[in-house]
Amino acid sequence: MRLTPKLTVAALPLLALAAPMPALAADPSRAVATLNDPAAQERMADTVTALVGALMQMQVGPLAKAVAQVDPESDAAYIPQDATVGDIAGRDPAYAERMGDDVRAGTRMAGQAASALQAYAPVLKDMARDLAAQWERERAAARR
Repeated sequence: MRLTPKLTVAALPLLALAAPMPALAADPSRAVATLNDPAAQERMADTVTALVGALMQMQVGPLAKAVAQVDPESDAAYIPQDATVGDIAGRDPAYAERMGDDVRAGTRMAGQAASALQAYAPVLKDMARDLAAQWERERAAARR
């Protein structure tokens, strides 16, 4: 049986992380501080670990049975009644912990990148203003 929902399963925790981002985007310095806060990084990683761990234990057998009734030739017909997402995705007892570690590392990297962007923002803003002014001068000169 060939199943491809592994990427979907891996992406679900990222959606949970993205949920508070619009609120943080309103105040960039708060977002940078949150991404660089070791306690926040741990909370995010722990949340993802718990979510993925719970997701892997979710029963899919009844859903597979319903799919098999609609389409008896589908792979769902071969999924045991007591199967879980973990059984379907491939049983890996350390998967949730690894996802948490990946979130922890990704958050640290995002914090460092956000800090650098925050530091360079005034320079980038000045560059954009200067380029826009140069564009206007070039455009005016071309029209003469």
